[in-house]
Amino acid sequence: MKISGSIDGLKKGKLFLQKVGDSTLINVDSFEIKGTNDFILSDDIIGSEMYYLYLNKDDGDSLNDRIPFFGEKGEIEINTRLSTFESSAKISGSKNQLILEEYNSMIRRFNTENLNLIKDFVNNKDVINDENRLLNLEKESERLIKRKYLYSLNFASINNESEVAAYIALYEIPDANPILLDSVYSKLSPRIKNSKYGRLLKNYLSEIKKIN
Repeated sequence: MKISGSIDGLKKGKLFLQKVGDSTLINVDSFEIKGTNDFILSDDIIGSEMYYLYLNKDDGDSLNDRIPFFGEKGEIEINTRLSTFESSAKISGSKNQLILEEYNSMIRRFNTENLNLIKDFVNNKDVINDENRLLNLEKESERLIKRKYLYSLNFASINNESEVAAYIALYEIPDANPILLDSVYSKLSPRIKNSKYGRLLKNYLSEIKKIN
């Protein structure tokens, strides 16, 4: 996997390509930027998994310094800006990343709806003092959460030929009904079941069954 790109506004700094190894983030490659905002990173990869492009800004602020993306064999391009490192990132060259971005786009809509519900609650004193309206607000929030989970389960089932499906089940909705998670796993293609996240999902479901 070869990753190239540029960071507008960055003239000096160090980039790290990271992935999860034994439950902690490990550096698999690095690139020193001096006088140019272009970079090149690489890693040997089998299948596809989540990677992180980490910029050591050395500014005491741990926010907006790490870009998550689905890595895979081939050439991937990441372009962004120093001031909005994570939020401005444009990623191309990864099929799994496109699928993940489609999923994240819908999840952001659910999150926005939930924030609007909270704002209505905080800004409306009548709701706070009205028990019936408060109960309705709680029910609406629960319905929104249920819709979010159902969307995630359905999205994972439809995209059963992608590592993203197992990743979503494992990390986005791990507390969903085990029967539904097992249904997602059963629909994964043999290749995805044998992938990193497919194997982790299988082990996770096995542990849940032992507990129950």
